[in-house]
Amino acid sequence: MYTQAIKMPVQKDLNIVKIAVQMTGQMPQLIEFNQKQPLAGIIQGLCNEWSLTDPDTYSLQFSENNNQNYITEKNRNEIKNGSVLRLEHSPSKTAGDILHKLNNGTAEDKLTALQKLSTLISWDILEPPFINKVASYVNNQSVAQDSNVIEASLSILENIVLNSSGKYGLVEKEVTFPNLVMHLQSMSPQIQQNTIALINALFLKADLIKRRAVAATLQSKQVRNVFLTNVIQSTGQVGTEMAHQLYVLQTLVLSLLEQRMMTKMDPQDQDAHDKIKELRRIAFDTEGNVSSGDVAARKQGLFAKDYKKLGFKYDINPALDFNGTPPGMLALDCMIYFARNHTESYTKVVLEHSCRADEHECPFEFYCVCIVLLNKTWKEMRATTEDFVKVFSVVREQITRALQCKPTGLDKFRNKLQQLTYSTITNLWQQERTNREEWESHAKPIVELREQITPEILDLIQQQRLGFLVEGTRFTKYSARGQRIKDKFWYVRLSPNHKVFHYGDCDEKSVPTIDDLPMKLAVVDIRGLLIGRDCPHMKDLQRRKTTHQLAFSLVLDSVEVSNLDFVAPDEQVFDYWTDGINALLGNKMTSKETENDLETLLSMDIKLRLLDAEGIDIPQDPPPVPEPPPNYDFCFEL
Repeated sequence: MYTQAIKMPVQKDLNIVKIAVQMTGQMPQLIEFNQKQPLAGIIQGLCNEWSLTDPDTYSLQFSENNNQNYITEKNRNEIKNGSVLRLEHSPSKTAGDILHKLNNGTAEDKLTALQKLSTLISWDILEPPFINKVASYVNNQSVAQDSNVIEASLSILENIVLNSSGKYGLVEKEVTFPNLVMHLQSMSPQIQQNTIALINALFLKADLIKRRAVAATLQSKQVRNVFLTNVIQSTGQVGTEMAHQLYVLQTLVLSLLEQRMMTKMDPQDQDAHDKIKELRRIAFDTEGNVSSGDVAARKQGLFAKDYKKLGFKYDINPALDFNGTPPGMLALDCMIYFARNHTESYTKVVLEHSCRADEHECPFEFYCVCIVLLNKTWKEMRATTEDFVKVFSVVREQITRALQCKPTGLDKFRNKLQQLTYSTITNLWQQERTNREEWESHAKPIVELREQITPEILDLIQQQRLGFLVEGTRFTKYSARGQRIKDKFWYVRLSPNHKVFHYGDCDEKSVPTIDDLPMKLAVVDIRGLLIGRDCPHMKDLQRRKTTHQLAFSLVLDSVEVSNLDFVAPDEQVFDYWTDGINALLGNKMTSKETENDLETLLSMDIKLRLLDAEGIDIPQDPPPVPEPPPNYDFCFEL
């Protein structure tokens, strides 16, 4: 009896992991890292392999972007299978080299040492005297101060605020806001940019009370004028990084409104109730036009009609409109600001008019411009309450396009909105859609896709044409000389297996079945297809008639009948029948209906296939395939 020995699996040592070790200028090593072996022994083996002396001056280091710590006995357990480590100079060796260069090196050596030091130290170990010294350069208003020093100091303070765990308070105490505003007036765009970045960092780390205080200062007329005059308008073109910092600043300021946006109205909030009443009073109550009878009636609470005109959903108890979040109480804040600061515009909007607004406080002032635009667009679109989504999509497009022009003030923003009417937006959308479809139709990937699916579409059209022939058609009878025979009709239909035509006489209304049609014509007996004046029954047609345009004939191999002549009732039937016969004969379908159907179906199919790529720019040509690497040493098996 044959028996086979069963091999037991080899027990795996959990203390051994397979890793790669890299070193600048050396070929990487693949080693087995034994967690029980001392680090000094492992480093000794690596140094021997690379012929390095003084292994005591080297250490292993993680090489991940978010983890470049040195490996010690405490954290060596973090090394896993597949880890990639680096062999670098030990911390003591690195510190000694940096200190030596700082004390005895050239200016270039000192720069290199400081750059190396900046990659190693933590922002948390910086001492207060250092921070105070850097802050003094920012607070120094001396005209003769080096701009590079100010620029670097602002950047250092920003990094301290963002990256340290407890140094924000010291920086916030040392750097005064008026001095930062002063640097916004600098002629150096880089100093302005670093100043805004520091303001953003201080804003981000501050508590809510300090954030509100900073926001109030930023929204003061003096500071806003500094931003507008010295930062936005002075350079002519705002750089990418500067635009990003301004965007961050706007986001931080607007984020202060989030709490109100997510707050429902408290039924016991008397101040909010008073604001709602004020909205109605400003819109509908004016001095001298309220009679005593009206006053008495309204004292009884008959304000529902007024609140409905204002657009409240719950006109009996309008406070319920502010229970939804968002926009919550922020909606009431915007409305009362608009009513108080732009009373004329507010009343005209209520009466479906628009009016020019003044500048006061941002971002509510921006809202006031947009609410007038909403009313104007609503009237242009002749919208109803069912059209809210459509109207707001147009208004969103108007605001977005106006902002893309980068207006430097609310006046220019308002003027641009006046140009972007509803008709302008619809024309722009149509033009962009047409241009995009036209451009994409010539893009190489789209052309290749069209070529790929065209045979499928043609096959679909062919099946439709043959199906039309199977259903059959009633034709009017014509004489051999092309004369219409009154009240005489015949019916022709193709068999379901597409091999035989069945035909015979019929009346004007009946649709005979195949069994009712006595005459037969095998498809294999059809030698060709003639159309127009080439047809035998159209050659003798003397008068100028258009009948020949709908005529076609089947040329037969049969001895009994040499041809079968047709005159289609209309152009579509003519195209369908000639296409179907050409398909049966193995010829190309050439009618106008085929061209139109092919283009329509191709366009629809391509649009459906590209739905997942909506909003993605399709390149004219595919991106080039990169050259293969010089070697594949990076591909190794652990």
